[in-house]
Amino acid sequence: MSRLRIGVLGGGQLGRMMALAGYPLDLLFSFYESTPDCPAAALGKVFGDAGNSMASLDAFIDSADVFTYEFENIPAAWVERIAARKPVHPGVKSLATSQNRLNEKKLFAHLDIPSARFSEINSEADLRAATQKLGLPLVIKTVTMGYDGKGQFLLKEEAQISAAWAQLGAQAPLIAEEFVRFQRELSIIAVRARDGSSVCYPLTENTHHKGILSHSIAPAPDIDAATQRCAERYVTSILQELDHVGAFTVELFDTHEGLRVNETAPRVHNSGHWSIEGAHCSQFENHVRAVAGLPLGSTACEKPTAMINIIGRHPSTAVVLQQTDAHLHLYGKSEREGRKLGHITLTANSYDELMARIRHIADALPNPMALPRD
Repeated sequence: MSRLRIGVLGGGQLGRMMALAGYPLDLLFSFYESTPDCPAAALGKVFGDAGNSMASLDAFIDSADVFTYEFENIPAAWVERIAARKPVHPGVKSLATSQNRLNEKKLFAHLDIPSARFSEINSEADLRAATQKLGLPLVIKTVTMGYDGKGQFLLKEEAQISAAWAQLGAQAPLIAEEFVRFQRELSIIAVRARDGSSVCYPLTENTHHKGILSHSIAPAPDIDAATQRCAERYVTSILQELDHVGAFTVELFDTHEGLRVNETAPRVHNSGHWSIEGAHCSQFENHVRAVAGLPLGSTACEKPTAMINIIGRHPSTAVVLQQTDAHLHLYGKSEREGRKLGHITLTANSYDELMARIRHIADALPNPMALPRD
């Protein structure tokens, strides 16, 4: 029997880690990326050119049997062109929903999933009206393409309305969301197979620094079974509504009134990198299993686990590896301010021990990180 070939739209670290998880299953990979020396380049042939021509996309389509993507900010037309010839997981419906915040909010409302109240913004006058309807502060976001804090403006007072519109108005329509006062940020990752079965990972607590994920802890401390079930109900209802196949991430706010959904991502996610060492079957392996039509693996997490992003500059490999139960993942990227260069996974026998190890690793990082709560 010939080996199944999976084509990945994107050749960044997520595609790289998909391939690393898939090769032990005898799967082959190719990538569509305009940069030939991308992080995934060592793990399969890279197609694409500087102009992302249709000829290069068609060559990529010829290279694989089934397709997926590592990032939602890609043209839906690419996915539609592939889907006309070969299977793509997740499908166009998942992509169109997650890459548009207005579509997301409408989906949440349709499924009775609580999220922030919002208004669509097409003019400065709309923005002024939203401040009256929703109150202040407001979070103003681009409808598409925003991530890691990009494409956002925190509107604290009416005097900032013109500045907010000047900064983001050219990208209208925008979305204005009420500011949700939360205790912490959480995420849950689920994976749905072709046969409709699904598995969920434990809720993960996420801490950001300067708009970029600093570190994640799983399972999130002090989560009761009812809260975990609630998050699983939200994510599985979305998976079923979209007929999604593959990994799917829901970002949530933990508030005094319960969980409120913030955003989604139709893919493996930075907040799930802990699962490589921390879960029986990682998000990456489960995603490629789903795409390949294979049975899903266990998402159980036996020990408290943390993932720490390496941002901007590389730490000393030797110093990191001196830490007990530290696992270093470097993405083959050059240093640049704000760039995700890799991550470190830590495991421990208790949360107290894990927090101590996070603080120890923080001292070894050349860039500051947000330290965990006591």
